[in-house]
Amino acid sequence: MSNLKQLSARERINLLLDDNSFVEIGAFVHARSTDFNMTSIDTPADGVITGYGVIDGNLVYVYSQDASVMNGAIGEMHAKKISRMYELALKVGAPVIGLIDCAGMRLQEATDALNAFGELYFKQTMASGVVPQISAIFGACGGGVAMIPALTDFTLMTRENARLFVNTPNALENNDISKCDTSSCDYQSSVAGTVDYVGDSEEDVLARIRMLISLLPANCDDEGEAVVCTDDLNRENSVLASVKDTAYILQDISDGHVYFELKPDYAPEMVTAFIRLNGMTVGAVANRTEFLGEDGTVDKTEPASLSSDGAVKAAEFVSFCDAFSIPVLTLVNVEGYKATMDEEKTIAKACAKLTHAFADATVPKVTVIIDKAFGSAYLAMNSRHIGADMVYAYPDAQIGMMNAQSAVKIMYAHEIKESDNARQLIADKASEFEKMQNSPVSAAARGYVDDIIEPAATRKRVIAAFEMLYTKREDRPAKKHGTI
Repeated sequence: MSNLKQLSARERINLLLDDNSFVEIGAFVHARSTDFNMTSIDTPADGVITGYGVIDGNLVYVYSQDASVMNGAIGEMHAKKISRMYELALKVGAPVIGLIDCAGMRLQEATDALNAFGELYFKQTMASGVVPQISAIFGACGGGVAMIPALTDFTLMTRENARLFVNTPNALENNDISKCDTSSCDYQSSVAGTVDYVGDSEEDVLARIRMLISLLPANCDDEGEAVVCTDDLNRENSVLASVKDTAYILQDISDGHVYFELKPDYAPEMVTAFIRLNGMTVGAVANRTEFLGEDGTVDKTEPASLSSDGAVKAAEFVSFCDAFSIPVLTLVNVEGYKATMDEEKTIAKACAKLTHAFADATVPKVTVIIDKAFGSAYLAMNSRHIGADMVYAYPDAQIGMMNAQSAVKIMYAHEIKESDNARQLIADKASEFEKMQNSPVSAAARGYVDDIIEPAATRKRVIAAFEMLYTKREDRPAKKHGTI
């Protein structure tokens, strides 16, 4: 049993919003079903508190489920109250935040509850790409209710008390909760990838939602207001020349080191995060091969490969940024695709999604190649070839078809076989290949890289690029939507 205190539905709202800003809507709504002795059950507000308020002065609509009313089970009027929040949010263009603590669908209301559920799913779908949607899970969230956070843009979860599942762990074939708790935050954040952030307490989760709202525009037509930047726009850090941890680089170059990473436990070799540059929110995507510990030394490493999970994670993030006009920065360090039997089932489709997301995005796109950039995996990482507006490379970067030695072994296979000193021949040819094909100078000479920059100057060069691209406008062929 958890020792952490669980807040009430109203306490969660009060902690989330600015003091005294909450205005409740639908306080007198209650269940209208009379079946199965429902008239004898007290259902104040039908188990969900709905209304609006502000976070740091930004208007938001919020609903908070009350587990003290029929365990928070969703019935007809309960779902209609949430749908009402979506209707208002779409009219005025403001985010919707759902605080979830729910036992599931209210069985006593049967098809009326199903109908209301369907209407809610529809409202969420209509709101997708129009206003940001955020959900936080504090208790149970199972069955059809699990679709609600899945239809939102961001999902947060508490570590101890929250449970997220479609089927309970014990209902899964050859499984029980003692073997694998598929409803736990660990499973949902690191294996399923449905959760963006896991908090140690409810207060922690609510604070992160406040931070997230401060970084996001109110709607798809809102270009977002720049906050006052007190950080030096020309700030440099010589340490970046020896660091390959892209999470560290992103945090270092951000204004005041503001850094909000999403899904850090899922496909950790791919970073997706929000940072600030010159007061503006920027979405960052990066390959990650090193993980620095608190002492600044490398704790662990990952291969410089593109995985299916990492590609889909990045593609979804880029699509969100494009929908809400958030510029995208990409840090590239990739040598190829992850090569396993399981990956081969999904890698082509997953990387196609990533390529499509970057190519289809019309927001300002800046790419920095910090180390390796090989093959079609590099192409998928927001390269010039699929539409990046500005591409920079570090002096020691390598850009090309593949590693120089691997290329030489293929190109000069016969000569190597006949040579008396194959090792020296490979070394000589590899050095020649690196200069002619794999160097950033070679890529820049062909127009594939716009400039070769010092790592220390990353912040000021990236800021300058986004400043130049601020008024970017780019059209796409007329169509309903892509099909990838």
